[in-house]
Amino acid sequence: MRRLFPVTDQTSADQTSAGRTSAPAAPTDRGDREWSLDELADAYAYPELGPEGHWLRANMVSTLDGAAQHDGRSQPISGETDMRIFGTLRALADVVVVGAETVRQEGYRPARAREAFAARRAAAGQGPAAAIAVVTASLDLDFSLPLFTSPLVPTLVVTGATAPADRVAAAAEAGAEVVVAGSGAGADPARVVRELADRGLRRQLTEGGPRLLGQFVAADALDELCLTISPMLAAGGAQRISGGPSVAVPHRLAPASVLEEAGFLFTSYRRI
Repeated sequence: MRRLFPVTDQTSADQTSAGRTSAPAAPTDRGDREWSLDELADAYAYPELGPEGHWLRANMVSTLDGAAQHDGRSQPISGETDMRIFGTLRALADVVVVGAETVRQEGYRPARAREAFAARRAAAGQGPAAAIAVVTASLDLDFSLPLFTSPLVPTLVVTGATAPADRVAAAAEAGAEVVVAGSGAGADPARVVRELADRGLRRQLTEGGPRLLGQFVAADALDELCLTISPMLAAGGAQRISGGPSVAVPHRLAPASVLEEAGFLFTSYRRI
């Protein structure tokens, strides 16, 4: 893996020959090799948060032509290093926020404790693994799945105040913690962030799907986007990484990091 941005070495010896300087060189401190999990964790560390602070980052993958899925799933457009970063981002988070449709399509399982990150999580005052928070209006979920029956940390179901009472009861009976984050049937995205933060889950990660990410974007609740650009073309009618309501003025983010390996670009953009 190579770091392409931010650039720290402005020139190199072979770029200054003949009295001229070409484009800046990428830094060589972590050259074109596989990074350790500790190096990935350092690269994707959450910013320092104040006593009332919280941070919502998204992790998504897209092909060169903008497809967020192939045959309804993201795995076919991913790769080995993308999955290592996926696991690292989960290991750094207090909570992983995901939409119900993604849970159904991707076969979501509970986050697991990983020895490689145990000391880092303990030092940050975190539990052994991130909680999973499923955002849903209908609660049309299979509560017999391991996500609900055998999580290391109880799964949260985030919904609205007028969600179906029988499904709310079923979620609670399955051992899930029901979080009310909206006055209607569904959750309000900005309130989702606040309700989770109030429970001490301040380092937040959303893995989509596109509809949920679009809701966070429209609510101006997203602080960071970690986007893997896959060197693939998919064509077809696949979704973009975010959907749903549009915004009056597009939100602009600033680039924080760009890494590259095997043609994949691993980018991070943060709120300005």
